[in-house]
Amino acid sequence: MDSNSNSSSNNTSSNASTSSSTVRGLLVRGMLAGLIAGLFAFAVAYVVGEPSVDASIAVEEAAAAAEHAGHGVAAGAEPEEEELVSRGVQSTVGLATGVLVYGVALGGIASLAFAFVLGRVGRFTPRATAALVAAAAFTTVYLVPFLKYPATPPAVGNPDTIGKRTTLFFLMILLSVLLGVAAVVVGRRLAPRLGNWNATLVAGAGFAVAVAVACAFLPGNGDAVQAGFPAAVLWEFRLATLGIQAVLWAVFAVAFGSLAQRLLTPEPVRDPAATRTPLPVS
Repeated sequence: MDSNSNSSSNNTSSNASTSSSTVRGLLVRGMLAGLIAGLFAFAVAYVVGEPSVDASIAVEEAAAAAEHAGHGVAAGAEPEEEELVSRGVQSTVGLATGVLVYGVALGGIASLAFAFVLGRVGRFTPRATAALVAAAAFTTVYLVPFLKYPATPPAVGNPDTIGKRTTLFFLMILLSVLLGVAAVVVGRRLAPRLGNWNATLVAGAGFAVAVAVACAFLPGNGDAVQAGFPAAVLWEFRLATLGIQAVLWAVFAVAFGSLAQRLLTPEPVRDPAATRTPLPVS
């Protein structure tokens, strides 16, 4: 009796340690995949996003110069302070640091979410589960909030309301994530009665309706863009930010899916004797 209980406890502790080691392995691989995705996202941000940021800054500087010319410069006015970080550093080293840290952090969080949902949302392979997690994260964390509060270039909105606008944006992210989790729970409970396909359609439709209601009741961002700001520059910036996020999550899905597949389903060891060529019989 005592030996059986000891054996059972040893097996339990062994399984727990294996599970925790697997989660640690997934976390490390998720952060690595996030770093790889961040490199690709940085390339897109630098090539596609920075020109619209430069155009936005040029519009801001032109408006400020026109305002100073119209009101006249007061005698003895203090000169403007020089930037602590130059624009060249901001668009290269600063941008790379921010995007890479962002990618690593999101990769770690997404890997933990992957470890939680693996085997709980259907009989998918690790690679397919990684793709589903990445698609869900892109949709709930960025796409849905973007539809309500789209990104704007720096210094084009009312500076007095930036705190309010930031709060609304993060509130929309929280609502989107919670509604996404609720949709998954509802879909799993409906699957035994409706089947996986119909349950997924019902849960997806419910998520879309709930998001539409949330967008209708949350206040807008009317002062996020100043009047007269070029619409073409604003459109290019928003498309660029959307493309950066899409590339980030797509690369993460591919990289992490491959790494997780190798970790969770290692290739079987081949027996050298089975592949040995038989000697010809004389």
